[in-house]
Amino acid sequence: MEVKKLNRLKVVMAEKDLSNIWLSEKLGVSQATVSKWMTNFSQPNIETLIKISKVLNVEVSELLRTDEVQIDA
Repeated sequence: MEVKKLNRLKVVMAEKDLSNIWLSEKLGVSQATVSKWMTNFSQPNIETLIKISKVLNVEVSELLRTDEVQIDA
């Protein structure tokens, strides 16, 4: 079994049925930037993380929480 860390931003966005385009427009960043955050290619800085939490109406700690899921190989 493989253990993978979940991308909390991706999970919250899916739970709220929101798109990368919507978030990029709300934050004034490119869609490519949001895509990089969602795929763990890069991470937002702390100021942007605070903006994301406000836009999504969640605590910063919710976005920073580390969840792991087991995947059968």
